[in-house]
Amino acid sequence: MPFKHSALAVLVMIIWGANFVVIDEGLDDVPPLLFLSFRFVLVALPLVFFIPRPTAGWRAVVAVGTFMSLGQFGLLYIALDLGMPAGLASLILQAHVIMTIVIAAIALKESPTRRQVVGASIGTVGLLVVVVAHGATAPVIPVLVMLGAALSWATGNVVARSAGVASGLSLVVWSALVVPLPALLLSLVVDGPAEVGSAVTHLSGVAIASTAYTAIGASLIGYGIWNSLLARHPASAVVPFVLLVPVIGIMTAWLVQDEVPTTLELVGGAVMLLGVATATITRSARPTKEGPPEPSAPVELASPAR
Repeated sequence: MPFKHSALAVLVMIIWGANFVVIDEGLDDVPPLLFLSFRFVLVALPLVFFIPRPTAGWRAVVAVGTFMSLGQFGLLYIALDLGMPAGLASLILQAHVIMTIVIAAIALKESPTRRQVVGASIGTVGLLVVVVAHGATAPVIPVLVMLGAALSWATGNVVARSAGVASGLSLVVWSALVVPLPALLLSLVVDGPAEVGSAVTHLSGVAIASTAYTAIGASLIGYGIWNSLLARHPASAVVPFVLLVPVIGIMTAWLVQDEVPTTLELVGGAVMLLGVATATITRSARPTKEGPPEPSAPVELASPAR
């Protein structure tokens, strides 16, 4: 890729990597599910009135919104609210890649390649190391909730694939409509009307800025640039940049929140990312005399910021 496009890819990774800390800071003033509702209202409105509806059917759009947005981010926000370190959350969410391979093999009868099997095996070992290392020094429940977030995302990937839903900004915007009302109702049940009302009427500047960052910066700007890069270049040239997300996430949490991972957590994380890279990154075909290679199909690793 040209340097300019590589720089844009790195910029998106910085936006997405820092997103975990931004969310965590915003949760200090707003209950997690209410905060989730705020975010996706801003993602959907007013763009839903200007961006054409996805070509996929309503069932597919609702399913994608339920698993990729409501399930994934709902559990992510809850895990952070329960005390999950933001940097470590950015790493554990990468498990969705391994889970997607497994679920697709079971539900869609897709036979994984040898590289995917090896990568998934390595990634699973690294994930187990991270879980055990973190569980030795902190409650394990937030980690399990994060794994639930990764599982929801993986399920959404398989649902989208089986329905033939193409990734795109229209899908992000329209599927966002699935989130606000259920998230608000769940917040009213879990947190109570009094707490919800107090949070709505006493929004801090941090909560407002966090919502704007996650919705506009991470979801719309970040995903818009990402889609543009995937449309112009082979996925094998673009996708590897996503492995920077947990690196930037951990660094941001380290600098902003003094979150210092243990040595064993870092080792396990490195092994897990090695597995993810092995399972997903392939070499692009060399250009021939007839012209450049055809762009490969987009492969989503981890864009928790969407």
